[in-house]
Amino acid sequence: MEKRIINPWKWQNERSYVQAVEVIKPEGTLYVSGQTAIDSDGKSSTGDMKTQLVKSIENLEKVIKESGYECKNIVRLNIYTTSSEELFTCFDIFQNWITKHNIKQTSTLLEVKNLFETLKIELEVTVVK
Repeated sequence: MEKRIINPWKWQNERSYVQAVEVIKPEGTLYVSGQTAIDSDGKSSTGDMKTQLVKSIENLEKVIKESGYECKNIVRLNIYTTSSEELFTCFDIFQNWITKHNIKQTSTLLEVKNLFETLKIELEVTVVK
């Protein structure tokens, strides 16, 4: 598999995403449902945004790893949140995770009225191999 990053500008680099990713000859593509702060017993978190973001990332990593893929090959990441204002108070956690795995992904951030039960954030990705 080959990946080519397309960034006509530089401003997006500070925001932890790219404008486009071209994937040539992938061996496989993994479409991951939105991962949230739900524990292994299926209980939704009632924690704050930071706590839920950390748990959502952990759950996302678990699904990717158990599928035989790697976080560094995430090419699309959509973020759904009930409060972008609250998310941006802990956005450094997300950006540090992106940097740690050297992820170069396209992204969309959407603020939504509600998520399931008490959830505040959901991360949905596409990963290639």
